Amino acid sequence: MVTKREIVYRAIDRTGPPRIPIHYCNRDFEFSDTVSVTYSPARDFAPSVPGENEWGFVWEALDKTLGQPRSNPLRDWDCVAKYVPPDPNAPGRLDNLAHLAKMNEDRFIRFSLGITGFNQATFLRGFEDFLADLHSDRRFVERTLDFVFDFENALIERVLKYPIDAVAFGDDWGTQNDLIIAPPLWREVFRPRYAEQFARIHSRGRRVWFHTCGQVSSILGDLIEIGADVIELLQPDLLGVDRLAGEFGGQVCFCCSVDHQRIAISGTKQEIFDHAKRLCDTLGAFNGGFIAYIEDYSCLGMSERNYQWIREAFHSSI
Repeated sequence: MVTKREIVYRAIDRTGPPRIPIHYCNRDFEFSDTVSVTYSPARDFAPSVPGENEWGFVWEALDKTLGQPRSNPLRDWDCVAKYVPPDPNAPGRLDNLAHLAKMNEDRFIRFSLGITGFNQATFLRGFEDFLADLHSDRRFVERTLDFVFDFENALIERVLKYPIDAVAFGDDWGTQNDLIIAPPLWREVFRPRYAEQFARIHSRGRRVWFHTCGQVSSILGDLIEIGADVIELLQPDLLGVDRLAGEFGGQVCFCCSVDHQRIAISGTKQEIFDHAKRLCDTLGAFNGGFIAYIEDYSCLGMSERNYQWIREAFHSSI
């Protein structure tokens, strides 16, 4: 019998999965072919104010979404000199990982680093200041990124000793229209850092799962070139499903939802079913190459009815 884990591998490696695998994000995990695990705060971490995390910024949410960070800790060079980032080796980080892996041997295990790279750096420095630094103070950029990537890389080294299948990154790079920064600047500053991380993961036989939102067409080829095995896009209509298949089909595995910006929120049952089928038929037409993504997005207006239609649509395709 082919396990859920093997079905996901066959989709990623494009070696003929018997069906489309499904990744559930935030509920109904018993139906998921994947399981997501992550690290914990240090055992002795105690926030000084409500909402503070180990990186020193505070999450502020005005609704049921994740919210946004405030109190950016790297306000100037004096703050940088005093800053102590979280310890990737702190006790408590991976206490439950071995148990969770053992309990889910039949599923594809993603170790999620959470919010990573560029996004995490902007939380530390502040979004506008970080973008300005890219042009006016590259030393500040590099120091900020060192804090983030050094933590991630040390954590990656630790988790690769466990029976996980992939390391997952979450780094949103696009606006509605284009990349947040110029693609040549991205290639100069960020591509080498990602390439080093991906090579580290591949050297131990694991896969790279990279989430990014927005109009990121200009760097998809780069991500594939440096070793992304799965690219997770939750707004496939923004990039164009046919374009994704035409330009990148057969080179990478896409993990996509019924488009979260419109159809998943306000689509009819027929629109949802048509969209799910198109994703499966178009992106999964390369002897694999597609994983269906399901998330309850009620915080942005998805009804329970639409959520269940999405589930039904993808499950009817397998």
